[in-house]
Amino acid sequence: MRIRVLTYNIHRAIGMDRRFQPERIVGILAYYGPDVALLQEVDEGAPRSRELDLAREIAGALRFPYVAVGHNVALRKGRYGNATLSRHPILRERNIDLTIGRRKPRGCQHTAIELHGPTGGRHLLDVFNLHLGLSAREREHQVGVLVRSSEFAALPPGIPCLVGGDFNDWMSRLQPIFTEALAFRSATERQRGADRAIATYPAFFPRGALDRIYYRGGIRLLSARRCRLRLSRVASDHLPIVVDFEVP
Repeated sequence: MRIRVLTYNIHRAIGMDRRFQPERIVGILAYYGPDVALLQEVDEGAPRSRELDLAREIAGALRFPYVAVGHNVALRKGRYGNATLSRHPILRERNIDLTIGRRKPRGCQHTAIELHGPTGGRHLLDVFNLHLGLSAREREHQVGVLVRSSEFAALPPGIPCLVGGDFNDWMSRLQPIFTEALAFRSATERQRGADRAIATYPAFFPRGALDRIYYRGGIRLLSARRCRLRLSRVASDHLPIVVDFEVP
């Protein structure tokens, strides 16, 4: 069966013009129509975002029946983190704490999603939606914490699995860890050309490949691209990435 996955750091729905307009995020997601959306920097109860539960607001506007939210950062009022929106049932979910020492809290949200095929078949897809830190050493430690987590460690290599989100990995230093040590493939790395990774940041003139998706377990990559809608240049400081897979 085919499945479309989108990963997007929505920057609390506060655009490059400093305006809080969640309808722009909704419009971009509606245009691409993903089956699973991995969102980062999603507010809940924060004054800067009208104290809204952004994950529920976006899911409701797009009629996503299943939502899982993992809050990582507590504010004076409200909090924010990662959110996974799905059109297929989420059977299990847990937020994995990736915070290293006294650095800014970070997390990875694991969801086990039951995919319903058009002919009635069912497939389980494990999805890890993360937002890593700003330091290279910190990011390496965070990947180590993720790999040792019970959710990740229990998965055999043949089980369909995705790891996506905002990696903050400017120099692609984490790619060998995923592709060589963990037997993943990169959906967001072009096969040819000097600038191989799909750049997503900053949105108005993307130079950094911060947002990525890795996959393994018999999944076949069909296509991967960044959003080219004019609206996306201002809706957030990142561009979303849209990837189509075929899941066995």
